[in-house]
Parts: sequence; structure tokens; C-alpha cells
Amino acid sequence: MAKVYVFDHPLIQHKLTYIRDKNTGTKDFRELVDEVATLMAFEITRDMQLEDFEIETPITTTKAKVLSGKKIGLVPILRAGIGMVDGILKLIPAAKVGHIGLYRDPETLKPIEYYVKLPSDVEERDFIVVDPMLATGGSAIAAIESLKKRGAKNIKFMCLIAAPEGVKALETAHPDVDIYIAALDEKLNDHGYIVPGLGDAGDRLFGTK
Repeated sequence: MAKVYVFDHPLIQHKLTYIRDKNTGTKDFRELVDEVATLMAFEITRDMQLEDFEIETPITTTKAKVLSGKKIGLVPILRAGIGMVDGILKLIPAAKVGHIGLYRDPETLKPIEYYVKLPSDVEERDFIVVDPMLATGGSAIAAIESLKKRGAKNIKFMCLIAAPEGVKALETAHPDVDIYIAALDEKLNDHGYIVPGLGDAGDRLFGTK
């Protein structure tokens, strides 16, 4: 079964408070999301594999550690997921970035895929799917399904805020995908918004309504 990690780091929680605040403007909101993504990336990469590497310091020759194993791919769910990419790339600059675009069918409310662009070596990469919000879970489930259909084997999902309903839905649909969350909120309201949440992440990131 998928593991669910809820981060309690003081810096993440502090910055998340201002991300939630409706009075935080677009510039500050964008910078805070970027900073929290960097802090979360520090935790989500904790299990990356290392190997010995011989180097010469100014004093002597020694064995040190470098990353080994699979390469990383980041996949933001368009459009709000884009706001988290640069923050992660600060720590993993060699990661390649794919994109998955989804919209919700107004009648069925099901996510419809309209754009997919991924690195050519999907089967060789460990993927981190990012989206600021995990509400109903529909978009995350569809994005991960899209990756799996193209050969991805090892996938993690990372978001700022999640509703319990979305976590449960994602766990059920993809029990092999670990979920990384900055805050697990109370519930979804009748309109599918997370409560207390932060509103519409895309609108707040890009200054649209």
C-alpha cells in the first residue's frame, strides 16, 4: 500500500500559512510555493541511492558519495503544477521535465487528457508528479495512469495541500505510489474545493480569475 508522508517541518508550515492567506499577492504566493517545493524536494529525495566515488581533496585522496541509480523526471500537472517545478530543480537540476495537461469534462466531471510531453527515456526514470492541490484526486490519478501507460514504473506524487477524500482515492487507484503532502486538510466542500485550503492554486499563481 502507498505510504503517505505529511511534512511537519516548521519552515514548511510557516510558509504554508502565508500561501493560504487570501491577502498574499501573486508575487509572494509564487515565491512561497517555489520555496516550499524546494523544502519538500529535500525530503522526497531522502531515499535516493548513493555510490562510492574517489576524489582528491587538497589534503589527500578519499572515497566520497555521489548519486547513483535511476534518473529523475518531474511531471507537473498543468497548469498549477508548473509553480512547483523550479523549486525542485534547484535541488535536482539534472532532472528532466515532462508535462501532462488535463481538463475536467463539465458533464461527467472526469479528467480528460489534452496534452502529454515526456522525456524519451520514460522507462529509465523515477518520476515525481507535482500539483499544488490533491482535492478529489481525479487529476492525479489520471496523470499517473498516463505515465504508467507509457512505461513508468516508479512514481511519487507531491502536493502542498490534500483533502482526505483525494488521498483515499489516489491510494485506492495507485497503491504503489507514495504521496508527499505539506498539509492534510479537513475535507472537500460541495464545490470540490479543499477546506480550509488556499483557493484556486492556478489563479493565485498566475494572477487569473
